[in-house]
Formats: sequence, structure tokens, C-alpha cells
Amino acid sequence: MDFIDIVKKPVISEMQVFEETFVSTLQTENALLVKVNESVLRKKGKQLRPTLVLLAAKLCGGVNFLTIQSAISIELLHTASLIHDDVVDETLERRGKASVNAQWNNKIAVLSGDYMLSKSLLHATKTQNIGILDIISNIGVQLSEGELLQLSNIQKSETSEEDYFTMIRQKTALLFASCTRIGAMSVGAGEDSLLRLWRYGEYLGICFQIKDDIFDYSDNNKIGKPTKNDIREGKITLPLIYALRNTNGAAKEQVVDWIREKNFSPDNVQAIANFAYRHGGIDYATKRMKEFKEKAIAEIAIFPDSDVKQALIDCAEFAVSRTV
Repeated sequence: MDFIDIVKKPVISEMQVFEETFVSTLQTENALLVKVNESVLRKKGKQLRPTLVLLAAKLCGGVNFLTIQSAISIELLHTASLIHDDVVDETLERRGKASVNAQWNNKIAVLSGDYMLSKSLLHATKTQNIGILDIISNIGVQLSEGELLQLSNIQKSETSEEDYFTMIRQKTALLFASCTRIGAMSVGAGEDSLLRLWRYGEYLGICFQIKDDIFDYSDNNKIGKPTKNDIREGKITLPLIYALRNTNGAAKEQVVDWIREKNFSPDNVQAIANFAYRHGGIDYATKRMKEFKEKAIAEIAIFPDSDVKQALIDCAEFAVSRTV
């Protein structure tokens, strides 16, 4: 059994309801959108974010109508952000298949992403819960700010670790934290549970992003998206931040010059990746990722033992051990 299937097992029947509702909400009479939506559904991925919504709800009581609507809203918003990210990053492949912008063009991709975002807000309003709507609305703001912070950092030859963690909290961790908090909110959980599940989701999201950043330095072509894209685009992530901060001499100066001049030839990109490996960047990023995994698991220790709690623990383990 796949690791993600183990995580989903305690909410398998609830996931079926989610999936059926998610497919039905993408039905449209617009012929072009039908094709785009079919493409999106074919590469739907692990659906980890809606799974987290359902798990958090079940940990605090049980899944209800608000939970399902919240999970759909989160997944639509996440899907919209991926479509837009692929346009911004000029990415032509998503999960081993052509991205929306690659199959059609940037205009269609942006408008399709806007459609998903609008649908997301529509489902958020169906909860009639101002707290849930507030969180989901804020995600869009923070995602945009995170992306803009990352783009502004591209202009720099070096980035601080503090800026890196600010960026990934906005870009990735906030969405995970919102999933677990909204799931708990949908069933009326108390403030302590809401806070603990928010922090669990935040730390989990940080783990996932650091792992993705480690993947970018890999030569593994089975990850599901092109590797070394961040390096080519001048994005300085944790492995390279550490290597640059803890190294002096000609090798460092050469890497800094390439970044400053945006001289990302294939040979230079590989040399930058090798530099990060050679000077401990991957080991350091892995260490920090495992620290956040332990912090995530500690946040839910107070909850009674159950298959749902174990699934959340397994999810944290999966975040750091996954190979794709």
C-alpha cells in the first residue's frame, strides 16, 4: 500500500464523498474549461491538503458538510495556485504530465486558475462560517506575497535563512496550517486544539517545502517535475543558503558571480548543485526538516491515541521520507 493511502485510510469513506463532490463542482458547459478541468483531474496528485482537512475534523469529532466544503475550497485554491505558479515559473511539466500552460497557453492557464480560485471562494461561502472564509481568503493574499518575496530574492546573489523561512511559511506552510485549523473549525473544536493543529500543519508544510527544495538538487528524473529549475531561475533555497553562508574562497565567489550575472548554463547549474552538496547544504536542510517533523508530531501528542492521530503522525514521517 502506498504511504499516502495509509494516511488516507481513516477517512477513506469521507474522501470518496469529497472526490465525488469535487468532480461535480468542476462540471461546466464551457468546452475549453471541460478540457482543462479533465487535464487537472488526471494529474490530481496525492490530494494531501483535503485529506488533512478531513483528518483534523475527524480528530476533533467527525466530518460534516462544512468539512467537505472547506476541503473542496482548499483543493481548488491549491490547484489554482499550481496553475498560476507554472505560468510564473514557465514550467512545462506537472507531476510527469504537461502543465496547463504547456498544453494550451499562458492566457488560458491564467484564466483557468482564476476560475478555480473563484470556485474556491464560492465553496468557502457555502460553509457560512466567517472564520473559515477569513482563513481561506487570507491564503490567497499570503501565497501572492510569498511568491513576490521569492521573486524579489532572485535579484539578490545571497538570501538569508530568515527570509527563506518567511517565504516558505507564506508559500507553503500557511496552506497546510490552514487545512488542519479549518478542519478542526468545521466541527467546533476548542481554541487549544485549533492552535495545536495550526502549528502541526505549519511545521508539516515547512517539512514538505524543504523536501521539495532538496529534490531540486537531485538527478532523479522520477520525481514528477524537472529538477534544478530553482537553480536555473536564480532561486536560492536552504541547501544553497547554508553552503554559501559556511564557505569562503574561490568556489563560493564563482557561484555568487554566476547567480549575480544570471549565468545559468547547464554546466554552471550542475556546478552550483555540486557546490551545495559538497559544502553540506543537503545535509543541513535534511537536519532542519527532521527538526520540524518532530515539532509537528509533538503538537498533536495531547490528542488521544487513534487511527486518525496515527495517520497525522505518519503524514509527518511521509513528508521527510518521500521520494517523489
